[in-house]
Amino acid sequence: MPINLNTSNLATRENRIGSITGYIGSLKDLATKTECGTLKGCSRCFSQSSTCLSMCGLSQLAAIRDVAIIHHGPSGCSVTSSSSYYMSRVMAKKRGVTSSTIYVGTDMNEKDTIFGSTEALRKIILEVNKRYQPKAIFVSSSCATGIIGEDIDSIVEEVSEEIDVPVIAVHCEGFKSRIWATGFDISDHAVLQGIVKPRREGVSTNKINFKNFFESARPEIIEIFKNFDLEPTFLYCNSTVEELEHLSEALATTCICGTLGNYLGNALEEKFGVPYVRSINQCGIVGFETWLREIGKVTNRLDKVEKYIEEQRAIYLPKIEEVKKELQGLTAVLGMGPGYTFEVSRVLNELGIKVVWALAWHYDKKYENGDVPPSMKYLLDSNIDFEASVADQQNYEVMNILNKYKPDMYLSRHPGSTVWAIKNGTPAIYVADEYMIFGYKHTLEFAKTIVDTIKNRSFEKNLAARTKLPYTKWWYEQNVDKFLEEAK
Repeated sequence: MPINLNTSNLATRENRIGSITGYIGSLKDLATKTECGTLKGCSRCFSQSSTCLSMCGLSQLAAIRDVAIIHHGPSGCSVTSSSSYYMSRVMAKKRGVTSSTIYVGTDMNEKDTIFGSTEALRKIILEVNKRYQPKAIFVSSSCATGIIGEDIDSIVEEVSEEIDVPVIAVHCEGFKSRIWATGFDISDHAVLQGIVKPRREGVSTNKINFKNFFESARPEIIEIFKNFDLEPTFLYCNSTVEELEHLSEALATTCICGTLGNYLGNALEEKFGVPYVRSINQCGIVGFETWLREIGKVTNRLDKVEKYIEEQRAIYLPKIEEVKKELQGLTAVLGMGPGYTFEVSRVLNELGIKVVWALAWHYDKKYENGDVPPSMKYLLDSNIDFEASVADQQNYEVMNILNKYKPDMYLSRHPGSTVWAIKNGTPAIYVADEYMIFGYKHTLEFAKTIVDTIKNRSFEKNLAARTKLPYTKWWYEQNVDKFLEEAK
């Protein structure tokens, strides 16, 4: 589907790329149906928990330095502002820079939802600009404004004539999509529509756009790219508006997670001709080398990449092979976003660990350019198979699976589900840092973390023995396979 930057609204992942939140089956079935276009999502009659897409979208924008976020909605909708505000300050301090990002809620009340509050919104935008002088202003809708049809686009258009910095409408109604990763796309769309400028004539650069979450490995990435005479521009954490203006001038775009960076990468390629590096991600040895080689091809630096790979292999491969001896025959269950579920599954397979079940919080049938996600294509081509499901953080399903398969470990990128696994007595690894399995060095550290986790299980055993879970013996003794089959 062509990317349209002439409108502030963006279709959801369900409508644009056929994403789903319900599936039970095998990896091979999921991959095969994805490739031939026959995959259909299923719905649940009971949903335990999920996440609001506005949190994903606005937290991305709030990480940009010196901007203002105006969340037009009731006060409760701005609850995520505290964490976004805190993270922007912490990450800026860690980087050694200052950020004056402002997050404002318009505090809509009952009267506003009946008679509208566009005039109040206009005054708030002007006051925020006058008081804080941000480098850009993002005006976000909410469920309440979406339901009553509040016209934020007209207000943004009006005030733009009075303000000399970009003012951008962001349609972040939480109810519009069950897939919270749609929020990532919405933030990208806002940046592309309101900030990114066309390439300047005669400009030559060695920059590469690198979209990640919190740039926790920034110094390391910079040093790696120096080997190839490339300079990464990290997005969006601690980005400046000026940096974002020139994303169209980069040699290429890459990302730490396909779910996070798919829309931005494809849009920059389609609209500005910036090549998007499409490969499995940087987790594990195979992923890291594949990713580097693809960057080398796109930027005409393959010789330098191969030299770097040869040097790093000599340092790390013998160490990784030694640790792998302690991992053979172990089993694992995973629960992560799709950008990591099928990538980490691949890494576990590389380390000799058998994945017995993998849950993805959602699943994208195709990416923006119409291709099957590279992680899924790799697993299909490599003839790797295991049981899989798509469940948007449905913890009761995770607990049933853990109880039935009793794996040696559970891995998740969301701390809530990790805690429940530990209460169940299952050793758990919280893959919080996006760079936890990045490249040779961190793959070695990850393998050692697994060894430490499986060798010391006293915490899990003690906590499980002293915790009463809401799941009864009756619940666990149900026929799980039949239960899951009926959910198809």
